[in-house]
Amino acid sequence: MTAPATKILDRWLESEPLKATLATDSVIGSMMSPNAPGSGYVLLHHVMAEVAGIKGSWGYPEGGMGGVTQAMARAATKAGAHLFTNKPVKSILLGDKKEAVGVELEDGNRVYANTVLSNATAHVTFLKLVPEGSLPPEFEASVRGIDYSSPVCKINVALKSLPNFKADPSSTSEAVMPHHRCTIHLNCERTELLEEAYTQARLGQIPDFPMIEMTMPSSCDPTLAPPGCHVALFFTQYIPYTRGDGRPWDEQTKVEYAKKIFSVVDEYAPGFSNSIVGYEVLPPPDLEKIFGLTGGNIFHGAMSLDQLFVSRPSPLQAGPTTPIPGLLLCGSGAHPGGGVMGAAGRLASLTALRG
Repeated sequence: MTAPATKILDRWLESEPLKATLATDSVIGSMMSPNAPGSGYVLLHHVMAEVAGIKGSWGYPEGGMGGVTQAMARAATKAGAHLFTNKPVKSILLGDKKEAVGVELEDGNRVYANTVLSNATAHVTFLKLVPEGSLPPEFEASVRGIDYSSPVCKINVALKSLPNFKADPSSTSEAVMPHHRCTIHLNCERTELLEEAYTQARLGQIPDFPMIEMTMPSSCDPTLAPPGCHVALFFTQYIPYTRGDGRPWDEQTKVEYAKKIFSVVDEYAPGFSNSIVGYEVLPPPDLEKIFGLTGGNIFHGAMSLDQLFVSRPSPLQAGPTTPIPGLLLCGSGAHPGGGVMGAAGRLASLTALRG
């Protein structure tokens, strides 16, 4: 729980490429080094769950991540829920006793309720949606102190063919090999590469060797791309929110970074760049703007030991409950934290049912 991931991996393993590959799961989405105390917990967080009864495994949902939310929507609608999308919330409405009584939308409409659940970050919920002056000063100060630093740049790529890796060549041009269905890790042959990338990003630099996790869900799910075509998803870090060279994350800098990543893949799978039909690049500011992820942090706040368990979102109010009666947190900013597992939402739902 408290150890650096490197200490745990050194205890159990000898192969440096294997240790470095596993070490990536100790820093995913976290602006920390695998040598940092507590990175061992982040590694545990990524392997503690199970899919289809297999502990520690991950899975691809059919239809992409939207397939998960659509399944939730169908279940909620069947249970009698009414869903409204593209209706941005302007503020959370409070009653005479400073209890949550509903929300006001940006279009001026109001929705009243006995309980309001927010799956936005604590920063958005308490500092942007709750009326100013409604929070206890100490709690507000703790929310302002939450670390939202993010090292992540996501790249989504459309391909006209599967990449053919030199380390394990494909039997035919269209053959889906076992490794196409796994997570492919690049620029992590040595743990030192992760440490170096982290150090450069802390200085505002683009790392010489960014950490790359690559998946191709279309190798399992043909609904994601036309016949013969594929999608590749890149999870890359460490990328600074604010570049040290003063350049903004505009179209030019995003293209430059994408080409840097694609050139790495070309070293392992020649011709990859030539197979690209189109792509989008989402550095931390874009993740913040598009998805409401404060700081671009995919976990709604750093998964460091001071922001976990009885301290998530705040040591003054952990879990789904908040200082405002009737307002609950159900997103990754609440205990037990980030990841697509629904635990924070379940805890909030149980709390709401208890009234």
